[in-house]
Amino acid sequence: MIRTARFCIWMWAISIASVCQASEFSGTSSPKSASRPNVVIIMVDDMGYSDLGCYGSEIETPNLDRLADRGLRFSQFYNTAKCHSSRVSLLTGQYCIAAGDVRLNHAVTSAEVLKNSGYFTAMTGKWHLKEQPTDFGFDRYFGHLSGACNFFKGDQTFRLNGQPWQVPDDGFYTTVANVDYAIDFLNEARQTANPWYLYIAFNAPHAPLHALPEDYAKYRGRYDAGWDVVRAARVEKQKRIGLLPDSVKASPRPEHVAAWDSMEPWRQEYEAKRMTTLAAMIDRVDQEVGRLVNDLQVHGELDNTMLLFVSDNGACPYDRGRPILDAEPTNGNVSFADSTGWSWARNSPFRFYKQNQFEGGISTPAIVHWPAGLKTKPGTIVHQPAHLIDVMPTLADITDSKIPQAWPGRELRPVSGVSLKPVFENEALERSLPIHLLFSNDRGLRDGDWKAVSFRGTAWELYNVAEDRTELNDLAASNPERLDAMIQKWTVMTQDVLHAPPNVSAPVTEADLPHQHPEWTNFEQSDPSQSGKYRPGKIKPKNKSKKDDLTIRARKNTTMQAQGSSLEFRFTGEDPGIAMDLRGVELPTGPYQVSFKLRGGTRGGGELFYTTNSQQILPKGERVEFDVQADGSWQVVTVELPTKNRIHQLRIDVSDGTGSATIKELRLTGADNRTLLNWP
Repeated sequence: MIRTARFCIWMWAISIASVCQASEFSGTSSPKSASRPNVVIIMVDDMGYSDLGCYGSEIETPNLDRLADRGLRFSQFYNTAKCHSSRVSLLTGQYCIAAGDVRLNHAVTSAEVLKNSGYFTAMTGKWHLKEQPTDFGFDRYFGHLSGACNFFKGDQTFRLNGQPWQVPDDGFYTTVANVDYAIDFLNEARQTANPWYLYIAFNAPHAPLHALPEDYAKYRGRYDAGWDVVRAARVEKQKRIGLLPDSVKASPRPEHVAAWDSMEPWRQEYEAKRMTTLAAMIDRVDQEVGRLVNDLQVHGELDNTMLLFVSDNGACPYDRGRPILDAEPTNGNVSFADSTGWSWARNSPFRFYKQNQFEGGISTPAIVHWPAGLKTKPGTIVHQPAHLIDVMPTLADITDSKIPQAWPGRELRPVSGVSLKPVFENEALERSLPIHLLFSNDRGLRDGDWKAVSFRGTAWELYNVAEDRTELNDLAASNPERLDAMIQKWTVMTQDVLHAPPNVSAPVTEADLPHQHPEWTNFEQSDPSQSGKYRPGKIKPKNKSKKDDLTIRARKNTTMQAQGSSLEFRFTGEDPGIAMDLRGVELPTGPYQVSFKLRGGTRGGGELFYTTNSQQILPKGERVEFDVQADGSWQVVTVELPTKNRIHQLRIDVSDGTGSATIKELRLTGADNRTLLNWP
């Protein structure tokens, strides 16, 4: 059902209404019974550590701040520094690789565990894993299967209870729609008289940066002073509210971020608009959380609902678009990319960003509200370290549910997380193993007060985070024995707990300081018409004619080189792959088959996208998964494209992170098995 009329009413009312409702909720409403608690898990996407008011921000987040004031918040709650791996850990209680990565073939989800225990289970929002939520224990689902989408226009991966769902042409915004359907699902759950479990995965404030017009207008002009001023104010507030001790020394502005006052006026204006958009998106999340909380209160459920709010990683620094100077991203036709400078400010007071295992990448705001279950003083700040792997065992514990030892079609591995119930009861948390940190070739280990960390596979660094939470004083040289022991622990856990292949633990390389990344904002670019991001190269097949554009384009984080009849690839970050534009080629209608020989890549990284509309841009269109063995041997990949239409673009992904691969004998064949195109 499309809610255009209701959405339009909210557009003039909800900014006031949700805050007014939030000011009324007391957290003391009576539950319907003394039964097991209901559960709400809320995960946002790419939110910085300091992006909420109760974590130091100037952004207006009264609803979440109130939940923290009446519940508890963590100062050291960790994620995996990356979107999909954090979702795996949240749902399974395991590290991502151990769980089977996006396929989840070595794990059960919290939805499956609670559903088996009699709970009604529902999810809305971003999935970003294989299959669909309804294949992994959720009775109801609304949202998109993709990792990101246009907030106003969505994409073709939207599903409602397992079936394709068409995004309306107008009156749609994903953050609002997620709570629309969440409330609908709760109304269904209430008819069953069973306890319920709701997981909302907002895609805000992930790029593309899009804000509702009224939310954007609220913050217009507030960020003209720049990130140096905003960050200093956030750090001061974090100390004032007791989130961090007065002794914490904020990390200085890094070499790769320009001083605000040194930038050209056009860049200052553009950067101010980017943060305006981000603030508006975060404000909208808070408004929608307020609307959900009000619904719980109206139905007498707030007191006995355990609500957890977290982020999947720190703020994202990857600047993947040209500056847009004369527009505002308040509709589906204009969007901004992420900003490295503002990500530094948003991760205050820490260093680095999403994907890095430094505190800026892995430290999430984490709020728990549960009046009937918390024995801590309202507003407590918990300084004990915790991790997303702890969520699933916590839910099993507080709902009296059993985590199974076996599951049809899967080879289960042990849960690595621990229940946080002792924290809720104002007791110490015990953990038998250190917290393992890994995404791609960014590595880390948190062991008591100590942390070892490696930036993109380079030399290990060592920090005493009890005394140096912002990781400014590298003690590797002065504590070589401690560092060696921690590296050994990390390596053993990588093998025995994560069950990762040997190449994941490959020796680190020499550090090239200061740390850099090709997709961070290029402040040396003075022409606003040019993108500051890294531009991968292109190669053309030998059989290219003048009229046919058969260019193979290496996508972001991909380098490519032709070696005889093979294509050699190296992947240096998230979302790599290749794409082919076939709009200038004469092709028959489908069906088609894409085939090639592959060596390398990563398990779970096999995806092919294709379009049958010449105006569509990848990855919109159709998506087909295929298996990647990634065992060092050659495999033959054959992917069927069942369309009866003519295809216009192809995209092939064989990896979801760093690594390498070789492809040869890449060809497109038609319905009669005739080769239509081949590369290189």
